[in-house]
Amino acid sequence: MWLRVLGSAAGGGFPQWNCDCPRCRAARDGSRPCRARTQSSVAVSADRRRWFVLNASPDIRHQIEAFPALHPRQGRESPIEAVLLTDAELDHTLGLLLLREGRGIRLHATEATRRALYAGSGILRTLERYCAVEWRPVVVDAEEALGDGLSYRAFDVPTTKASRFGTGGGTGTVVGYRLTDQRTGRSAVYAPGVQRLTPEVLARLAGCSCLLVDGTCWSDDEMIALGLAGKTARAMGHVPIDGPDGSLRQLASIPAERKFYVHVNNTNPILLDDSPERLLAGKSGVQVAEDGLEIEI
Repeated sequence: MWLRVLGSAAGGGFPQWNCDCPRCRAARDGSRPCRARTQSSVAVSADRRRWFVLNASPDIRHQIEAFPALHPRQGRESPIEAVLLTDAELDHTLGLLLLREGRGIRLHATEATRRALYAGSGILRTLERYCAVEWRPVVVDAEEALGDGLSYRAFDVPTTKASRFGTGGGTGTVVGYRLTDQRTGRSAVYAPGVQRLTPEVLARLAGCSCLLVDGTCWSDDEMIALGLAGKTARAMGHVPIDGPDGSLRQLASIPAERKFYVHVNNTNPILLDDSPERLLAGKSGVQVAEDGLEIEI
């Protein structure tokens, strides 16, 4: 199984177009070592020919062009077999509209996400006016075959974050995916949105070879301290990295071969290669994913 990190930043990318925080400023003026990043998405394949994209970010066109394995073949035949969604957030779904020129889209999503995209944001209603959409219901805790020995099992990621689309919360509002190569038994977890690493969520990470986990903010009050928002990281649906109940301390004890932070917000100091926070994360065994990272599992 192969994984390609198409985008590693949170919504807005890095640097964010309307932000002059110290991290975005460093990315623009080159005063600190760092790399620009697009919005969070990964691609997975069992044979490097048929690919499944997890979350369709607004940057998906650029991400496809940056990865030759996703380039079209024989006219307009795309190697993208399907899109799997973790939730209905705009930074994970707006890219669906950019895929409308295709012959059709096979979309794996929970009922909660489908409802939010249809009755809430209207993205699914709009998309259906342009191309055929084949919805594959994602059932939490059910093993689903993708083909070529590749399968996934979605798991619920509890959240109290209020829905922007008035479609309610509950099970399936946010999920993570455990991807497994049935030929080797090795697996990877992709969970870009995690509010709390509950015992149930941590159990889903056990025994994985590779973890790609929510690294949105370093501290819970990061956005407040910078004067950029009035909400904590947790209130926005993301567990902070630092702190006694932060993700770094909990992930450090999980014996996965490789662990990465994804969905990193533009305000997070781990985006700076020389920051103490980046060094601490690395010493704790968790790396910071960057666009273009390829992982063989």
